[in-house]
Formats: sequence, C-alpha cells, structure tokens
Amino acid sequence: MKGWSQRRRLAVVLLLNLALIGGLLIAGRVSGAVSLLAAAGDTAADSVALLLGLVAVTVRDRPGADPARSRATTIVALVNGVLLLVVTAIIVAEAVHRLRHGSYAVLGLPMLLAAVVTCVVLLLGAVVLGRDAGREDVHMRSVLIDTLADATAAGAVAVAGGIIAATGRFHWLDPALALLVGGLVVVAALHLLRDGLRQLRGERVDFDLD
Repeated sequence: MKGWSQRRRLAVVLLLNLALIGGLLIAGRVSGAVSLLAAAGDTAADSVALLLGLVAVTVRDRPGADPARSRATTIVALVNGVLLLVVTAIIVAEAVHRLRHGSYAVLGLPMLLAAVVTCVVLLLGAVVLGRDAGREDVHMRSVLIDTLADATAAGAVAVAGGIIAATGRFHWLDPALALLVGGLVVVAALHLLRDGLRQLRGERVDFDLD
C-alpha cells in the first residue's frame, strides 16, 4: 500500500501466507493433490523468509544502526532462494514418482476451490507490496516476484482442478503442474541467488522489472 513502510507491508503479507498454509495442507490431503502440497511447502518457505526479512528490516532501520547492516536484507533474500530450492526438490521428487508409477486419483473440486482462494489471497498480497517494491531492494523484489509467481501457479492449478472436476479424468495434470511450478520456482530462485550474490560483492543490481 502506498505510504506503508517495508516492515508493515512484509508483516501483512506474512499474515496472509500463514493463513494459507493450513488451508493448503488440508485441501491437499483431502484432494490428494501434490500441487496443493507443493503450494503449501512453497508458502511455508516464503513465510520463513518473510519473518527473517522483518527482522532484517527492523535491524537495518534502527536509529544509529551501522549502515553495513543493510546487507542483512540481501542475506535474507539468499536464504529465501535456498529454501525455495530445497522445498522444490522434495515436491519435484514426489511429482516424478507419481508420473512414473501412475498418477493418484485426485478430487478436482477441492483442488479448484483451494487454488482459487490461494490465487486471490496472493494477488491481494502483491497489491499490499505495491509494484514499486520491485525497485526498492533485492529482498523486496524477491518477495514481490515470489508472490506473483505463486499466484500464477495457483491459477494454473485451479484450471487443472476444474478440468479434473468436470471430466473425472486427466489426474496426471496434478503432478505435471507440480513439475511446472517447480521449474518456475527454480528459475526464480536461481535469479534471486545470482542478484543477491552480486549485491553482496558490491555490484550494481538492476531492480527495474519493466
């Protein structure tokens, strides 16, 4: 939101993410959809990084704090990238297992509903962060990119859930989407790690998303 501090925006997005985790886990268990469990794992990793980011921003903005502490937000961005890679590796392994040994039957309707709610909540989080967050620093950029990427992934899961609910078939869409989401997350995480390492070395990082 315009005029809100980084700390306030991060806190609101953290609360939105925490609210999603439980719902995604329950929906994933009920529907049997690995794509929802992937979203829950991704959201949990993002929540950890958001919490660390709040700590880092608080330390950075303390009156009289050492300017060198501004590096804390960059370090948090790197932690975020590593967490994303770890969670994604676990989900991809499960998705590959399902594709190789036959896709589990999933319930399309709860998959659809959970994905739609997730997409809406994440888009709300992106609005709270604001588009200009992508130009503030590497940490805020990472949070904005993660939020938008997760909203897009949730939209894809909703489409798949709708197809499965309407036809009772094409259950392979669930692990296939989990793989697709995993690939997108890996690309975003690697870019994040690259930018974070460049900033730690003192190199200029272009935050312009246009």
